[in-house]
Parts: sequence; C-alpha cells; structure tokens
Amino acid sequence: MIKRAMTKGTGLALALLAVGALMGAADAPESGGDYLSPAVIVADAAGKTLYVAERSANQIAVFDVTAGAVAKTIALPARPSGLALSTDGARLYVTGAAPEGQVFVVDVAAGAVAETLQAGHTPMAPVLSPDGAALYVCNRFNNDVSVFDLAAKAEAARIPVLREPVAAAVTPDGKTLFVANHLAAGAADGDYVAAMVSVIDAASKGVVGSIQLPNGSVGLRGVCVSPDGAYVYVTHILGRYNLPTTQLERGWMNTNALSVIDAAKRELVNTVLLDDVDLGGANPWGVACTADGAYLCVTHAGTHELTVIDRAALHDKLDRVAAGEKVSEVSQTPDDVPNDLSFLVGFRRRLKLSGNGPRGLALVGTQAYVAEYFTDTLGVVDVDPEARPVARSIALGPERPLTVVRKGEMLFHDADLCFQHWQSCASCHPDVRADGLNWDLLNDGMGNPKNTKSLVLSHATPPVMISGVRDKAETAVRAGIRYIQFAVRPEEDAAAIDEYLKSLRPVSSPHLVDAKPSAAAERGRALFDQARCATCHNGDYYTDCTKYNVGTGRDRQADWEFDTPGLAEIWRTAPYLHDGRAATLEEVLTTDNPEDKHGVTADLTPEQIADLAAYVLSL
Repeated sequence: MIKRAMTKGTGLALALLAVGALMGAADAPESGGDYLSPAVIVADAAGKTLYVAERSANQIAVFDVTAGAVAKTIALPARPSGLALSTDGARLYVTGAAPEGQVFVVDVAAGAVAETLQAGHTPMAPVLSPDGAALYVCNRFNNDVSVFDLAAKAEAARIPVLREPVAAAVTPDGKTLFVANHLAAGAADGDYVAAMVSVIDAASKGVVGSIQLPNGSVGLRGVCVSPDGAYVYVTHILGRYNLPTTQLERGWMNTNALSVIDAAKRELVNTVLLDDVDLGGANPWGVACTADGAYLCVTHAGTHELTVIDRAALHDKLDRVAAGEKVSEVSQTPDDVPNDLSFLVGFRRRLKLSGNGPRGLALVGTQAYVAEYFTDTLGVVDVDPEARPVARSIALGPERPLTVVRKGEMLFHDADLCFQHWQSCASCHPDVRADGLNWDLLNDGMGNPKNTKSLVLSHATPPVMISGVRDKAETAVRAGIRYIQFAVRPEEDAAAIDEYLKSLRPVSSPHLVDAKPSAAAERGRALFDQARCATCHNGDYYTDCTKYNVGTGRDRQADWEFDTPGLAEIWRTAPYLHDGRAATLEEVLTTDNPEDKHGVTADLTPEQIADLAAYVLSL
C-alpha cells in the first residue's frame, strides 16, 4: 500500500445475487483484454445455468452447471459491470461500465443484445424489482440511481444518493432498495468519517434515509437482503485511521467487516469483523445468503477465501449482546462488537479457495459459485459443513501467460503479501484511487495525519507524499511494501506493481456534457489563468512537480511546503487539501484560501468561483 497524502487530484431453493462492483472502463490497463477477469455471477431459476460477467473480455460467459463448462459467450460493446436476470430467465440485463453508460438487454435464447438503455457514468449493480417491472441501476460517478420502467423501455427517475453507489439490493416485497455508497462524503479531518447506506423508497422513488456505518467504514463492495427481508448485510473495510501506522497486529490499521442492518427499522444493528485475532480477511467483496437463510457467505478478494456464517447463531449473539449480556471477553456491550476479532468464533468458517481474487458470488442450494478475477476461473465449493467442503476452480477459458502488468495488478490487490494478511494495497487505494481517510504515516514524523492520495499518474508526477519525502513513486512502492505491508518482497514484485500503476489512465469526468466542458467550465478556463492557478498547475498533468507553501498548513505544519498535485481526475478524489478538510473545491478556493496564497481568488464572485470549480472538475 502506498500513501500520497497531499492536496488531492487526479453490485428451486437457491439464492441469486449478482454482487460485487467493477471499476470504470478506463481504470484497467489497456492489455486487460488479454484476460477474462470474471467479476459478477448470476444464476437462472433452475440453478442449471450461470451467467458470468467477464470484464476484460467485454463478454458474458454462459456456464452449463451440469456439463461443468462454458457453453457459449455473448459479446458486448463495453465492459460488463453488473448482471440481473429476469424471473423467467428470458432477459439478462447487463450494465456496461463507460462514461456514457448503457444497460444491455440480452435476449438469452438468441444470445445477443436485443435492446439498449441509456444510463449514467459507469453504471453497475443492476437490480430488478420482484415484479420485474422496474430496473434499478447505480450510476457510480454521477452519484445517483436510475430507475427504468421496463414496459416503457425508458428511464423513469434519477435518484441522488451520496458517493459512488456500487451495490444495491431490494427487499422481497419490492418496497425498499438499499444502496451501498463506496466512500464517505464530506471532509476527512473530523472525528467521524464513514460511508453510508442509502435507503430508497420504491413507491416515491426517493431517498428516505441514510444509515451511517461505524467510524472508518469505507470501501463498501457488496450488499444483500436476507430471504425473509428482515436484514441487510453490507461488506466493507473498517479502517483504524485514528491510530498511527506503527504495526499491523490485531487489525491496528485495517480490519474487514460485515455490517448488519435492520431492514424494517432502517437502522444499523451492529458490525462484526471477518478477521481472526492473528489473521486478517482482507477486502471482503460479494455477499449472499443461501435461499433457506441458514448461511451467509462473503468472498474475500484479498485473501482468496469464502467466509460461511451460521445466520441463526450470528443473530442470537447480536441479540444477546444488545440485551446487555457479556458474550465474549471483548464484547460486553454492543459498542464493543466492531472491535471484537473473536466475535464470530464458533459459527464462522473460512474456506480457502483455489483461485485468485474472488469477487462476485452466486449460491445455488449450498453450492457457492465464485468469480475468481485474476485466475480467469469459476470457484466452486459446497458450504454445507457436512459436505466437508473442498474448493475447486474451473477454467473459463484457455490459460494465458501472466504479463508484468497483470502480475502487478494481481499483487496490488493481494493481501497475501501483507503480514498476517490484514490488507492489500487496494485496501487504502480502492481501484487505485483514494479511500478518503486521513492516515498518520511515519515517513515524515508522527502526529500529522494526511489524506490518502490517488495513485493514477503518480509515476509521472514526482516527488510523492505530501512533503515530497519520497523522490518518486518507485521509491514509495517499495517503502509501502516494507512499512505499510510490513513485508519483504522480491524486487520483481515491486517492479510489476510499478508497471501496473503506470498503465492506468484517468477516467473522463462526469462533469463533462456530451464529452465536452460545460459552459460554466469554459468560463472557468479563463479564470484558471486569471487566478494564477496555472502558475503551478501546468503542463500535461497540471503540476510543475514542485513544492510550495501555499498557506494551507496548520499547527505543526503551518510553514510546510506541499507538493503540487496534478489535477487530472480531481473530481473523483475529494476531500481536498493535505488533511482532507475541504469537502468541495469551492472551499479550497474560498474558506481555505483566506490570504490568496493558493491562487488569487479573493476578488472572484461566487458565480466565478463556481465556474472555476466547474473547470477544474472537468479535467
């Protein structure tokens, strides 16, 4: 894991769930097409056919469960980011991850796209209403949810949510949609920073509540509703960002969590940790219940495992601690549970999978089918404890040699590199970007927490870290392995991660209009020069790669010089400034620039400030 903390720039008895979210189309290296990268799975009602979204290959694999092999593939015009299957199995709804997003309606019998619906920026996690009349789609970078009237074949509503909706699930009665927002919204320098789950009322097509998760909850990936509709389960990381990064033992930096929500009350029941005392379960992703409700399953993308939880035992223990019973040495009150690494002992099993990078999950009876992203395989394991589970992997296509870039991508997401497997690089840099938290790293002393930095273009814009303490990204990669992963790895691993990071390109801004700057952004372009922003933010990457004291330092950092960040993809990396104090660019240009040291903006009108921000957000 690497931190660059300067001013920030650049989802028969069976349960069917297409869970797990994908990155935007431009997030992957260009060579990704050489691989399949299975990420999302959905099964038909009979449990005989699986549909697997193969992200890098721009296709859907149709897997015959009886034959144990891919029967055919369905080509798509864009990278598939989510799947939903109609109750009769005739239509497969596939979201295509692109700035000008689409939903492809696939005629299953014909094996081809029959219709296309226009969606937002990087649509994903399509969810059908139980009656099949409506389709909900998360538009990740528009921060909203599209509601499609399938009879009219048109979008009926756009519902604003919070920040980067990546997974959703609807209650069996169709009345409520729960949406997992990937990151926290707002500033990062307060005492409480956490992502929320948005609650949407299907009838009114509006948000009726937001459920805040425990402090440090970020990186939400999966959400599901129990078969009886009583509970909602959400997978996420629980970062201990308020502690200095001096060790990893006992989840000192990152723990991996499952939050339980009461669906009727629309409130958090509690959050349990999916780790063990001395073994992390990094990067929880897909989540699903068996159709009988007996088991709750979670994939761990970082440690290549499947967690299987006895639901009755889980809720019994949660009920007992809520009633005031001491249920373990740690959990004497409900507030203790999110810190209890032994809470699930006795009714949780960790099943090791044979493939790498498990993400999406579908359950057919007690058979779990898992999309194993980096090995291009379908993992299969029986979650029934009486079956003595042994996982196996089925190849979805011919084995391809591992390129340096692909190896780097795999290592970046692999917590096996880390001491006790608590985290991967992607734990703090989800999708190679930022988690929105302030971390107190030790590379420039203790007691000055700084906001996580996106790594896109970091190799092209040295120095790195807020104070330029690392001369270049290559140095930071190796320091991250040693001082954040607490590991010693071969040089070839770090070199591969370098090549992966260098292969990435920014995603087009959602603030563009028809792929062009808005009228406000065009006005802001001139103001960018007038306010002297271009003095430092210049060149191809909008940075002169130089440090300055721009008056944003506080307390012990009052006289610090900070590295000039590039501005590409700055729309994606809020909050801003080295300590994440600014929730918006407008705050950067006004409240946090009182002496005009960070651009000459004091004389700009509110309308001009808005135009200038619109321009920067379009980059």
